Amino acid sequence: MKSLELLVERIILSSRWLLVIFYLGLAASLAVYAVSFAYKFYKVASNVFAYEEADMILAILGLIDAALVASLIVMVMISGYENFVSRFDEAESEGEVSFIGKLDSGSLKIKVASSIVAISSIHLLQIFLNATQYDNAKLMWFTIIHLAFVVSALLLGFLEKIMAQAKASKDG
Repeated sequence: MKSLELLVERIILSSRWLLVIFYLGLAASLAVYAVSFAYKFYKVASNVFAYEEADMILAILGLIDAALVASLIVMVMISGYENFVSRFDEAESEGEVSFIGKLDSGSLKIKVASSIVAISSIHLLQIFLNATQYDNAKLMWFTIIHLAFVVSALLLGFLEKIMAQAKASKDG
């Protein structure tokens, strides 16, 4: 029976390598998103003298939004791989990337929630800059959805703080 248990544990632990497919897929999606970003940047650059100030602000907010989404993808790829598949031994030993190994699952959740709030904030700002295109009910729902993201991130941070304090008091 013990050998069956060891076999099951070995299979379960080995299955973490299936996650590599997802992280490679995220890397490919990041490359596709980079092409989309390049196209957006080209449109902004080619219309730099044609855009009114509000249009330019909206276009730049779109570029910032794209950068935040790309950063979120990279953060999930690196920390997910590091936490669930394998350590980045070579990069860490050569000092190439100083933050590797510092994104545990708790801090990853906080960073993802913060990124989502930032992305939502940019979307909401873009909507408010084009408020005349939306009726009041839609504006209200966009605001409520954004506030739900903000409250969720705050609660997640608060819970993470409580868990860290509980762990510290248990270890101390």
